[in-house]
Amino acid sequence: METSKQIIQPRTPMTFSGTLNLMQGISSKAVEEHLKLYEGYVKKYNELREKLSQLTDEDYAGANATYSLIRELKVELSFAWGGVVNHELYFSHLGGIGGSPSENLLTQIETDFGSFDRYKKDMKASGISARGWVWTVWNTQEKRLFNYIGDSQNTFPIWYGTPIVALDTYEHAYFMDFGVNRGSYIDVFFENISWDVVGQTFVGIKK
Repeated sequence: METSKQIIQPRTPMTFSGTLNLMQGISSKAVEEHLKLYEGYVKKYNELREKLSQLTDEDYAGANATYSLIRELKVELSFAWGGVVNHELYFSHLGGIGGSPSENLLTQIETDFGSFDRYKKDMKASGISARGWVWTVWNTQEKRLFNYIGDSQNTFPIWYGTPIVALDTYEHAYFMDFGVNRGSYIDVFFENISWDVVGQTFVGIKK
């Protein structure tokens, strides 16, 4: 039974800014537990890639849309990968001092949402409506920013879209500090976002 011969380089968890433990309103304990969850996604992503590298001819021949090993591994790989990249974006722009974006990004937000306050209102309402994530996305075809809702780790990507902000709305992100009050968590999220990081991401993808 022949197996595929692939060299798998394991992904390692990212290290984020130490200011994550100094945020206002989001406790260091909540951050610590949340990072453990992210690291778990990295571990499972590596495990699934390893399993996919070991598929046999028999596994490929057994491919089936109702159930097959290759279907199961690839669907769950997309969930694990979403858990990795969503959290990496989320943690990379947290630990800041809030405020407002730099001129370039602020101008785009005002163009696409009418005002920065209306952007935050749309983001908050989207976050309360979402079951998993909200992303502020630069749509390269429409040349605009939009807040997209995702109900699972693997409901992104959006066609022609690159996210610049990720807001985790799963209960694990806020229950320890806010209970069921997701709206207050979103308000605090904005108070701790680093718009410098977001702005640099935006400039990089808009080129």
